[in-house]
Amino acid sequence: MGADPLDAGAGSILRQPKAVWATAGASVVAFMGIGLVDPILPSIATGLQATPSQVSLLFTSYFLITAIAMLVTGFVSSRIGGRKTLLLGLAFVVVFAALSGTSGSVGELVGFRAGWGLGNALFVSTALAVIVGAAAGGSAAAILLYESALGLGMACGPLLGALLGNASWRYPFFGTAFLMAVGFLCIAAFLKEQPKPARKTSLLDPLKALGHSGLASAAVSAFFYNYTFFTVLAFTPFVLDMTPYKSGAVFFAWGVLLAVFSVLVAPRMQERFGSLKVLGGSLVLLAADVVILGYGNHTTAIVCTILSGAFIGVNNTVYTELALGVSDAPRPVASAGYNFVRWFAAAAAPWLAPKIEEWTDIHMPFVVAGITAVVGALVIAARRRVLRHEAHAAPAPHAAQKGAAALAD
Repeated sequence: MGADPLDAGAGSILRQPKAVWATAGASVVAFMGIGLVDPILPSIATGLQATPSQVSLLFTSYFLITAIAMLVTGFVSSRIGGRKTLLLGLAFVVVFAALSGTSGSVGELVGFRAGWGLGNALFVSTALAVIVGAAAGGSAAAILLYESALGLGMACGPLLGALLGNASWRYPFFGTAFLMAVGFLCIAAFLKEQPKPARKTSLLDPLKALGHSGLASAAVSAFFYNYTFFTVLAFTPFVLDMTPYKSGAVFFAWGVLLAVFSVLVAPRMQERFGSLKVLGGSLVLLAADVVILGYGNHTTAIVCTILSGAFIGVNNTVYTELALGVSDAPRPVASAGYNFVRWFAAAAAPWLAPKIEEWTDIHMPFVVAGITAVVGALVIAARRRVLRHEAHAAPAPHAAQKGAAALAD
């Protein structure tokens, strides 16, 4: 953990087979799909005559299916292989992203986003293992390439949404479908089938893994943190109330901070202060940031939105390592169980935040988000002994295993 993340495979990261670049390129587009709709949420609400809480269901349906699919992806990929799982996931995304652009009502769009979420879950849960299996220069270079794709996708998603959405809210969906179709063709042409796992994963394995006290504690804390994360991602665009271009620029800057702090800053902070102190402090700072966001003026809200990307980047990295470090289950299984729990909060926050505003005022959704971040920190503090003991007792995860839990971080 103390090594400079840029040193890992730095000399070989750019010298990769075509199969790796095809998978990494499709990964960028897959992660772009998460923040793609951010700048166009107000435009979608206007175009489909929907309320903010109805439009926010675009995130809820997407992440609800993603959470449930975490129990299925290992089952599928261990039986049909990585290449076929990637192609199946991409095919789902192409079809449902294109259908999203044809939606005539918010109900149709929410339903199509659910299908999109299933495809994305199948793809991103398999892409890391495929990149590691096909990469040259060792797994460290492969992980760095994957994390770079993740950060680039999270940063560029809002930008693409803004550029295409300025003309029509439908165009970002068609654009994503086109890019993923290109990714499908590239993977079909350049990626050979990877070896299947020696042991097939059952649907219940991820749930059984949550019987481990350390993993369960990390998952519960991450659940509360994810509520805060996706309040920022899904509700803030309505508060900022900006044009797609301006909103896209804000969330692009947010994504850049997320990527930089996740890949470069978090490992150095962990080395100096320890994972639990870094995570607890970052969660408290995130709580303060979102409360100030909710009560500040428009300029303050913009600054705090962008700044939250730094805390979110740190949290994502530390949670990933914590979940893998405390688990005695096979890493992909532990990752699936952990993600299964935390993505339910990502499904709840986009719907609850606008509802809380309807019931109270514009400030209260951010107060609730601040409270959930603090609750996440309290869980870490209360369970610090078992988390610290288990993290030290468990074998250090291999780089490929370490990246497997970062799928949707």
